[in-house]
Amino acid sequence: MIESGAGMTLFVDLLFHHHYEGRSYWSYIDHFDASPIYAMGLSMPGKPLHPESGRLPPWLRKRRCSGSSAHRVRAALRGKALHTVCEQARCPNLQECFERGTATFLLMGPNCTRHCGFCDVAHGDPAPLDANEPRHVAEQVQEMGLKHAVITSVTRDDLSDGGAAHLAQTISAVRAACPKTTIEILTPDFQGRGGDIDALCAAQPDVFNHNLETVRRLTPTVRNRADYDCSLAVLSRAREQLPNAVIKSGLMVGLGETDEEIDEALRDLACAGCSCVTIGQYLQPSRKALAVARYIEPDHFREYEQMGLKHGLKFVFAGPFVRSSYLADEVMLEAHGR
Repeated sequence: MIESGAGMTLFVDLLFHHHYEGRSYWSYIDHFDASPIYAMGLSMPGKPLHPESGRLPPWLRKRRCSGSSAHRVRAALRGKALHTVCEQARCPNLQECFERGTATFLLMGPNCTRHCGFCDVAHGDPAPLDANEPRHVAEQVQEMGLKHAVITSVTRDDLSDGGAAHLAQTISAVRAACPKTTIEILTPDFQGRGGDIDALCAAQPDVFNHNLETVRRLTPTVRNRADYDCSLAVLSRAREQLPNAVIKSGLMVGLGETDEEIDEALRDLACAGCSCVTIGQYLQPSRKALAVARYIEPDHFREYEQMGLKHGLKFVFAGPFVRSSYLADEVMLEAHGR
């Protein structure tokens, strides 16, 4: 049995070797009471590793943050009517990232036109696009002093271009206001329309990110109105348009996939031109979302990393709390070979 607290941190530090600002990624993971996770509305009715405890496994408990910096970030975002995927999707890393002074901007929301089984972003009739949103995002990036800005959006199937022009305008606005800031765009699939993908790529993001999310077999259940091969085609087209950019994707585990299926997905992503993949534990964001099928033990994520590297990916960032935009600035440096 792995002890929680300092013993757990030491154990995983010996297993994993990603370093962020001189510290192991795993230094971010520590034992603390899981009640704040449940207070956020997270629920884990899937088969847990320690069912008798009724609590999350030790490696899925995070250290409390003081909250002062997080409150400042929230206040600044609300002042410009900006949304973050951190809040809308109830990310377990929200407090930590806000304390670090980072956030992933969620554009064209808050309502999404799709209703994926894993996601807690609001679903419903979308609002008209806010013409001031690109400028507000640029101002917020400048005020926060971000060296790396991550921009994403809800899926807008109601728009003829899926919002590609709006996202491109935002990239341009951020670049004009903060020319030294690198920009990562986390995109929807645009229903596979090549022209919309090209229009977004023309804004020259430094990182083009589109999440495959899960394995081929589970895609119809996990991703509403999405298609596994369509997502691979989006990434392949982005690679053609952005030969010098980091092409990135993300996978969730714990939804019922097999290791063989993860290996296949990593191979497919490498063949599509991805250079970087993130892999993290799926955590049910609300009772209405898909249940967790399994909690993956920390050492198993190392095996996922090796699978991806075997297929030619430059960098695989895998761990229980890894999310697509988690520590995105450091992931970009790793993908570029620093």
